[in-house]
Amino acid sequence: MAGEPGSPVDSLPDPNLVSPQLTVRAIGTGMLLGALLTPCNIYSGLKIGWSFNMSVAAALLSYALWKTLEQATGAQPWGLLENNINQTAASASASIISSGLVAPIPALAILTGQQLPWGLLAVWVLSVSLIGVVVGVGLRQQMILREALPFPAGVATAETVREIYGKGAEALARVHVLLTAGVVSGVVKLISELLVQIPRLGPPLSVPSKGALKAAGVPSVSLHNLGFVLDPSLLMLGFGAIIGIHAGASLLLGAVVAWGVIGPWGLTAGWVEPGPAGPDRFWFGSMVKWLLWPGVTMMVTASLASVAFSLPSMVLGKSNPRGTAGQTAAPFSDEVPRRWFLLGLLGALVFAVITQASFFNISILVAIFAVLLTFVLAIVAARVSGETGITPIGALGKVTQLTFGVLVPGQTAANLMTANVTGGAAGQCADLLHDLKAGLILGASPRLQAIAQVFGVLTGSLVGSAVYLVLIPDPKGMLLTKEWPAPAVATWKAVAEVLQQGFGALPPNTVTAMLIAALVGLGLVVLEKTLPGRAVKWVPSAPAMGLAFVVPAWNSLSLFLGAFAGFVLFRVARTWTDRFLLAGASGLVAGEGLAGVAAILGKLLFSDGEG
Repeated sequence: MAGEPGSPVDSLPDPNLVSPQLTVRAIGTGMLLGALLTPCNIYSGLKIGWSFNMSVAAALLSYALWKTLEQATGAQPWGLLENNINQTAASASASIISSGLVAPIPALAILTGQQLPWGLLAVWVLSVSLIGVVVGVGLRQQMILREALPFPAGVATAETVREIYGKGAEALARVHVLLTAGVVSGVVKLISELLVQIPRLGPPLSVPSKGALKAAGVPSVSLHNLGFVLDPSLLMLGFGAIIGIHAGASLLLGAVVAWGVIGPWGLTAGWVEPGPAGPDRFWFGSMVKWLLWPGVTMMVTASLASVAFSLPSMVLGKSNPRGTAGQTAAPFSDEVPRRWFLLGLLGALVFAVITQASFFNISILVAIFAVLLTFVLAIVAARVSGETGITPIGALGKVTQLTFGVLVPGQTAANLMTANVTGGAAGQCADLLHDLKAGLILGASPRLQAIAQVFGVLTGSLVGSAVYLVLIPDPKGMLLTKEWPAPAVATWKAVAEVLQQGFGALPPNTVTAMLIAALVGLGLVVLEKTLPGRAVKWVPSAPAMGLAFVVPAWNSLSLFLGAFAGFVLFRVARTWTDRFLLAGASGLVAGEGLAGVAAILGKLLFSDGEG
């Protein structure tokens, strides 16, 4: 129980331990910050297919907000446990990206033209996410208390919250770095979008074309054509610093292989289509139609292989007594009542079945089976995320796609949206378990955190759906372009197309490339899981390499530069890096993400005024 000798909260001030938790302002702050941070993940998800856990950012921002109000107006001090409720709701809202808004939903719109209006889209996203919340509540006892899985993002959040309440000045310093980085990143983005178009800069190196490319009348190929240019995106640099040097170097390697070797080879052989002639023209839109197939294959194969390596420990499900050190279970009265859980489980199932049948004409039996399969796969996702910190949303979605590709062949909506149920539930389940891990360390009530998660999911469903529809009113015309690469959309769309049309519909020679990519992805995962610790760091990340096939080369280059900068800072200024790198990188991501959304809204308002 919180406050017992030896518990991790002994060193904290007593007022924090007795402070209320589920207050109106805690929920309100979490929903407000969730509404502000959710657009950042939607924006970055459509750009590079990745999102960012917003728990730490929400904890820091709420502390700064209420500390300022306390000093200015005499407001009641912002308690540690209130902050935990706040970060639970905010991270749940930002995690709404897993519910299909940057993957199966736009993929369905591209393939079938079906685009739900805002109200129905928000209901769909909510129905998908609530399954994950219920499953996460049910898994808490087994995965957090009995097996004591690490759930690293939850531990990092708890440690950050404990530290900022132990050192308030340190928290304010981190917030200052976060806000400063956010303002700089946002201003650069607004200047680029609204005032002056900042060009992507690249060397004017060109080589004479040959083979099919020469026969097509294209005299030369430049690095600019292939995308090897510098992109002035501080968001990409921030993401690079967050993902680290291993993933950053893997992205750079993947970009060189895809856009520097395979792409030019395919252009010469005639498999890959060039873009408009001219050394300053980008060919991403035409080349990615071929390159996405081996890239998607590598990502899916590697992700499924990683899940397979985690299955033995999931099946055995042994407890981990050493992992329970420093943890404290909530009183029994603070657990989610069994009746709540069972009612929630039944309600989530019925809700998801009704939305599948009503919105996408999926048969009742198929919809029920999709939810039941999702329960199983969400458990797999929770375990993998608990052990590694990475939630294999895409990979498990592909399992559902393949399953229903066999059960209901040729039905694109059923294929994509049943998998959407799996991916969305897996993402919210993992997010809640990370938050519950943080709550366990801080001595919080899991029952109240579950309620906060529901408020966060509601916020994310409403805000995320609106932001997606504003950013991408025309998925077919706007996505899978150099401006909006949307790699997750490309992955889900590609699998659905193969299952619908068969391998004969693929571009020439892609089947061979996919087989090679599958072997490479599988081999890299086997090496990663079997080599000794020191050797593993030299094994490239297969998912990162596969991603580099699907996004422009300039994105991979920027991500690498950000990762390299973080690596150098860690080497030369470790103390400063430990204190401020995550906050500064988060600010770069959030600043450009919010500014990008604001710029698009501004353009829409301006064009409406002109019209």
